Amino acid sequence: MDEALWAFGRASGVVALVLFTASIVLGIITRSGRLLPGLPRFSVTLVHRNVSLVGSVFILLHVGSLLLDSYAKLNVTDIVVPFIGSYKPFWQGLGTVAVDLLIAIIVTSLLRQRLGVKVFRAVHWFSYAMWPIAMVHAIGNGTDGTSSWFLLLAAVCTLAVGTALIWRLSSRFVESARLRQESV
Repeated sequence: MDEALWAFGRASGVVALVLFTASIVLGIITRSGRLLPGLPRFSVTLVHRNVSLVGSVFILLHVGSLLLDSYAKLNVTDIVVPFIGSYKPFWQGLGTVAVDLLIAIIVTSLLRQRLGVKVFRAVHWFSYAMWPIAMVHAIGNGTDGTSSWFLLLAAVCTLAVGTALIWRLSSRFVESARLRQESV
């Protein structure tokens, strides 16, 4: 049973990383107001939210399966407090930091209407910190973290996020007029 939990924990972590890569890229596209081929403009936001939600479910499955796995030796405290775990505490701690940031992002997303756009946006910037922390966690702590297939996947994900981020920070990135009015 432990081997199945370990394999499921690994697979769910990889799937979550891919989904959060897509979420970051979609979030940047959403902010720009650009269209995705075959989708109306409002659908980009819905796809971003749904990909983020599914990614969060996979993180829950990742952490939950590793909590039940006797080899991983995770406990509830390890999930909330970084760098205290018994198995590779630094690398595991990075995963905990990423989960803590994800929790902050989820809570502010759920309370967006009550908190306001400025608070939501300020906390949402944590996504740009969460993603590389999770990537480094996966490489340092993951069983497959240094395997050639995973490093290739990590490179593709990094290229996607890096390209989107460079575009987001460039002078060529122009937010839609509707989005600029929301932030006022």
